[in-house]
Amino acid sequence: MRVAFAGLVKRYGEARVVDDITLAIEEGEFFTLLGPSGCGKTTLLRMVAGFTQPDAGDILFGERSILAVAPHRREIGMVFQSYALFPQMTVADNVAYGLRARKTPAAETRDRVAEVLRNVQLEELADRYPRQLSGGQQQRVALARAMVISPRVLLMDEPLSNLDARLRVSMREEIRRIQQERGITTLYVTHDQEEAMAVSDRIAILNAGTLQQVGRPKDIYFAPVNRFTAEFMGACNLLSARARGLDPGNGLLRVEVDGQALWLTPRALPGDGQLTLLLRPDWITLCTEPEPGGENRFPAVVRAATFLGASASYQMEALGQTLRVDGPGQGGLLQPGDQATLCFDPARPALLPA
Repeated sequence: MRVAFAGLVKRYGEARVVDDITLAIEEGEFFTLLGPSGCGKTTLLRMVAGFTQPDAGDILFGERSILAVAPHRREIGMVFQSYALFPQMTVADNVAYGLRARKTPAAETRDRVAEVLRNVQLEELADRYPRQLSGGQQQRVALARAMVISPRVLLMDEPLSNLDARLRVSMREEIRRIQQERGITTLYVTHDQEEAMAVSDRIAILNAGTLQQVGRPKDIYFAPVNRFTAEFMGACNLLSARARGLDPGNGLLRVEVDGQALWLTPRALPGDGQLTLLLRPDWITLCTEPEPGGENRFPAVVRAATFLGASASYQMEALGQTLRVDGPGQGGLLQPGDQATLCFDPARPALLPA
């Protein structure tokens, strides 16, 4: 089922928590609403579910407006942050609840519950109660309950936020696997950018009720359109720069950062030449050998070093500011006060408005 928002607005008092949002979620797509607390993402989800009515605009399932359709008739499944399982019911009864509410015949209900419990690998726990389950198992029961009614659209509101870090990783993989197998159009809400990148076909970045950017995870990560999106999608270094034109010697765009000449792959620039370079910490490397042509090498001093196992994270003073640089964890860890030479590929930085 294709889902579309057309000029959607929701106000609480004078505040527009959803401010004129227009976008489309394609049939079978795993689409994530990503942003900080209070950005409007859960309000959008609640409007799709029918729990909240918009003040303006429309929501379409296919070509049909659903604003006048009661929540229980919208053919949606919803997984809540708290799971909202009935403690007095077994796993099987929790999953069967939606089918029984729809007066599905008993034999069909048994078959569909058994099938979906196999999908989420809980068939052996059908007779247990929620209190006898782990957090990850409860999350899968909530997912099974949402899917057993064969929804046309699946809504998920921060479903992994109550799990520990290790379990979140395994459960997001499980959610993605099940969604792909069933081909259900899914609208997912989270504030965790890593989680969003791991599960999504596309992501919409929201801030203060407004849409900042929509695209594939890779596109948003490597080519954010503004500073907010760049910073929200992960750690980054933002450098104020001025373009100085193409260098005839190497054909690259020459820019200056704090008096240091750097070179970039040529690309479109703002008219005044002022711009911001985005360099993710893992795009900068510790240079031990000269780069071809010697471009983009500059000195740095280590101010702090953190060992993270497979990687190491450094705070380094360079180019007139403190840069975060991530490198491999094996080998000797640089110490505060050590001097280093940093470099980056001319094609790597993203350009943002100044």
